[in-house]
Amino acid sequence: MRRQTTRIRTFVAATMLAGLAGTAALPALAQQSAPPTTTPTTAPNPTADSVNEDMLFKQGPKIGGRISIPDQKAANLIQPQGREWRGFHETWMPWIGAAAILGMVALLGLFYFTRGRIRMEHSEESGRKILRFNGFERFTHWMTATCFIILALSGLNYIFGKRLLMPVIGPDAFATLSQWAKYAHVYLAWPFMLGIVFMFVVWLRDNIPNRIDLQWIKAGGGFIGKGHPHAERFNAGQKVVFWMVAGFGTAMGVTGLMMLFPFAATDINGMQIMQGIHSLIGVAFIAAILAHIYIGSLGMEGAYDAMGSGKVDLAWARAHHDLWVEKEQARTASGPQLRTHHAPAE
Repeated sequence: MRRQTTRIRTFVAATMLAGLAGTAALPALAQQSAPPTTTPTTAPNPTADSVNEDMLFKQGPKIGGRISIPDQKAANLIQPQGREWRGFHETWMPWIGAAAILGMVALLGLFYFTRGRIRMEHSEESGRKILRFNGFERFTHWMTATCFIILALSGLNYIFGKRLLMPVIGPDAFATLSQWAKYAHVYLAWPFMLGIVFMFVVWLRDNIPNRIDLQWIKAGGGFIGKGHPHAERFNAGQKVVFWMVAGFGTAMGVTGLMMLFPFAATDINGMQIMQGIHSLIGVAFIAAILAHIYIGSLGMEGAYDAMGSGKVDLAWARAHHDLWVEKEQARTASGPQLRTHHAPAE
């Protein structure tokens, strides 16, 4: 009996061990029977598989979406005209601006070293003064000129600032400076436009072109050769500056207002065009005013006094604006010239 019981126990134990061994061998058999898996040679590229900008533009002219705010213009994320404007602003505009401004500086430097400063011709009448511009005219000139300089610098910062200035002063200082430059550009545009109106009203009568201007141009305006051709209160060169300031100033004001009040008169495409026109006229304006500043300061002796004190040497006035001097002296019996001791210190 005991021998039979022992055999039963031995059989049960052997059966359990065989079962455990079979269970442990199943994963190995499964691995041997399963087909080999292939490992991918390259990982997926999310950038290559995603929808890019070119693909979207092939399907439609704009990239837009759906919004919940009333302004439906905000649904347009990008458009072809925006890319063209960005290319113009980031590529062509810096080169055009640099060529215009640096080219003018180079020409003025070449003219100064070849022609030299135009000296005042002294005569027996030198030392007597004649009133050239009154107080309101000088105020209008300097108000407009001051605003123009700040507007020009802040506008150039918009084109060249991040390329030239930011690497020098750092991004934080550049951001602060640009913010204040934006405020100055917006608020000083108003007195600048007002100054343009004042100058146009006050000086229009003296800036009508006539035959005398043609003779002045043929004679080189005193810049080429010797002697000074006849001229009225404003010569042909000054009349060109006047009409340029009136035209460019008006164009800058109109385009600036259209950007200052967006979507009031045009859409986003129109504002992009206005900004392009504003930039191109701006760099041409700056280049031309550099020539005007040169003639009124370093280029011609005695020219600064006209806008400085308002009075110029009588000999200088007769040399450069002889017809105007004759009219001024004919208005009164004694003429408007003043003796030296009556003139303010300069």
